[in-house]
Amino acid sequence: MEQKNLVPKRRFKEFQNTSAWEQRKLGEVADIIGGGTPSTSNEEYWDGDIDWYSPVEIGEQIYVDSSQKKITELGLQKSSAKILPIGTVLFTSRAGIGNTAILAKEGATNQGFQSIVPHKDELDSYFIYSRTHELKRYGETNGAGSTFVEVSGKQMAQMPILIPTLEEQKKIGGFFERLDNLITLHQRKLEKMKALKSAYLSEMFPAEGEPVPKRRFAGFTQAWEQRKLGEMMEVTSVKRIHQSDWTDEGVRFLRARDIVCASKGEEPTDYLYISQEKYDEYSRISGKVKVGDLLVTGVGTIGVPLLVTQEEPLYFKDGNIIWFKNEKQLDGNFFYYSFIGESIQKYIRDVAGIGTVGTYTIDSGKKTPIQIPSYEEQEKIGNFFKQLDHLITLHQRKLEKLQYIKKAYLNEMFV
Repeated sequence: MEQKNLVPKRRFKEFQNTSAWEQRKLGEVADIIGGGTPSTSNEEYWDGDIDWYSPVEIGEQIYVDSSQKKITELGLQKSSAKILPIGTVLFTSRAGIGNTAILAKEGATNQGFQSIVPHKDELDSYFIYSRTHELKRYGETNGAGSTFVEVSGKQMAQMPILIPTLEEQKKIGGFFERLDNLITLHQRKLEKMKALKSAYLSEMFPAEGEPVPKRRFAGFTQAWEQRKLGEMMEVTSVKRIHQSDWTDEGVRFLRARDIVCASKGEEPTDYLYISQEKYDEYSRISGKVKVGDLLVTGVGTIGVPLLVTQEEPLYFKDGNIIWFKNEKQLDGNFFYYSFIGESIQKYIRDVAGIGTVGTYTIDSGKKTPIQIPSYEEQEKIGNFFKQLDHLITLHQRKLEKLQYIKKAYLNEMFV
């Protein structure tokens, strides 16, 4: 390897004119220590004071400091495992290879790990933790066996690794630790917002058998009215479009999976369209989808709604999507959030059938029960959830931006 290739694209200013990174073997700068498990039938081995980790406990968390299971000194001796010091990087070495976490307090592991104990004068814990993707890739390519993949401590010790001085490692590790903390903070904010939305959905719509919700805006006291959607609006579909009529441009053509993608904030991998001429021809028969209408998946992942919010023409796959022609009978946002609430979703699960491929049909759509307050209260509720979803989207975008930044820095700050 040429000297020029041993320098990262992006480097902290104080290290820009210093030495190139050095290629070493992981086992030269860290001890690789496997875990072990004593007999589970011997109770005296367990319920001790030593944290004892299994691979299922290593998720997306960075630092771990408390295991679900504790082991005794005797159990540790019988397992052939060792107590690992603070700063050890746990590495899952069997099925599900490559999950990592840093020990925040001493602990031990079962046999599903090859743990990396950095030599304090040669390797920084967070520096090597930040190379999780590289560790994972190496573990997968060096695992043995076709049905039970595992990487050994000897294999891990031979892993080639490029490292700068310990001072530069700590600078890089500290940078990624701050970035990871920021990502974790935004993940928690996003999870909190989603939990808040779920709680409000259960409180701001009446529970089964109840005439009013637990939580209401001030000034609204009347009981909600129970109706069936088929009594309020036309529930239908459209004239069938054949696959041969699909095009690469024109009027957007929706399938059930496109609606599912939209509900997750994702983009479909393949957009479909039909010609303007075909849309005009078929819309004269079926009518045109309007703002405020609701399209709901009837096959696959059933009961997922899409509120039409724009005037642009669109068409959809008949049979797979149920069309609720709202005609301003309900506030559009209220209609949408009623549909993702537990009451309507439970009805859809009940009518879809058990033991077969579930479907939500036009007939089921007509019989779908809905509880409704005054139009004014509907607007209040609909706008509230719309604003809440807007905040969730902002948090999601911030998180995705930080994750993208981290990925870019990982590519540029390591050799």
